[in-house]
Amino acid sequence: MAECIHGLEAGLCDQCFPKAVPVLEVVTAAGQRNARAKAAVTRRAASAASKTVESVSDQRIYHLTHIRNLAGILSSGAILADSNETFTGRPEVDLSSPETRESRRATAVSGLGSANVAEFVPFFLVPNSTMWEDIRSDSVDPRLSPEARGAVAADFVLLVSTVKHATEHTDDGAIVVTDGDAAHVLTRFAASTESSERMLRRLRADDNAETIVEAELLVKDSLPFELVTLVGVANDRAREEVRAILKSSEYSPKVSVYPPWFQKPEA
Repeated sequence: MAECIHGLEAGLCDQCFPKAVPVLEVVTAAGQRNARAKAAVTRRAASAASKTVESVSDQRIYHLTHIRNLAGILSSGAILADSNETFTGRPEVDLSSPETRESRRATAVSGLGSANVAEFVPFFLVPNSTMWEDIRSDSVDPRLSPEARGAVAADFVLLVSTVKHATEHTDDGAIVVTDGDAAHVLTRFAASTESSERMLRRLRADDNAETIVEAELLVKDSLPFELVTLVGVANDRAREEVRAILKSSEYSPKVSVYPPWFQKPEA
């Protein structure tokens, strides 16, 4: 089944899965149009067109991690930000290079005073983000650690939630949307409720998807694991391994095999 490029579930995005505009048959007398009925048809068509972008709360968000990090996340009860004070045990397989960690700790989040990027949990807006594609294609990406570059795609999992879940968990201003790598000097930040929603809509309206694959959604401090609704894995072996890890915890998100998310990108 085709995947929505905007990160929504199948059927929720009217751009990737367009719905037919209902046509109202107008019955006329003596061959003349009924002006009132014609106006109703126009209003219905305009209303359908205005709904081509669904509520941003339905937008899926994706956190990439190695399957060996999953037990630690479950033990914490949450996906923790790099600078979270309770994050005492580092990831068993760190995806970020030391330089990337330092860069994100030194990069201020525009619009939020002294807060830096490392104080937020990073999520992608699509399952085919550039960094994830670089891992799958064995491309040289300075943001990645040697461990991440040396791992195979099937060793990773995608922890999926939604903008709605992240927003309900946090206070106003805790959700930040970027239009690129959060540590890049040219990246713009949307840190208020209104501006983050506008940026999400703009990113999703880009049919070329040239920006959304670099964009991030940042959640302050942590995201409770109970808000993870889906764990995407590469194959049946990985699904059984994840289910075995989850079995010893209190959490029971859906674990699904999504091969397209883990395939090597076409050259």
